[in-house]
Amino acid sequence: MKMKPIADRVVVEPFEPEEKTEGGIIIPDTAKEKPQKGKVVAVGPGKKDQKMTVKEGDVVLYGKYAGQEVHYDGKDYLIMREDEILVILE
Repeated sequence: MKMKPIADRVVVEPFEPEEKTEGGIIIPDTAKEKPQKGKVVAVGPGKKDQKMTVKEGDVVLYGKYAGQEVHYDGKDYLIMREDEILVILE
């Protein structure tokens, strides 16, 4: 079964939190921050007066508290409105 979001909603698979800093210091689990970067895995059709900007496969940045966390088929996802996405990375 595949997820198919409705209206202007987007399903994002968050990237794993960083394990090490750039300097090589290992970050303990208690200090890891919630990732704010992920890959778009499904996109809704948009609203009748607004087309969707993001597409499947885009890597995006989103706000710290954006979206609703969902556990589906053994993986964690975020379901959010397109306007909660801050930028598409190229």
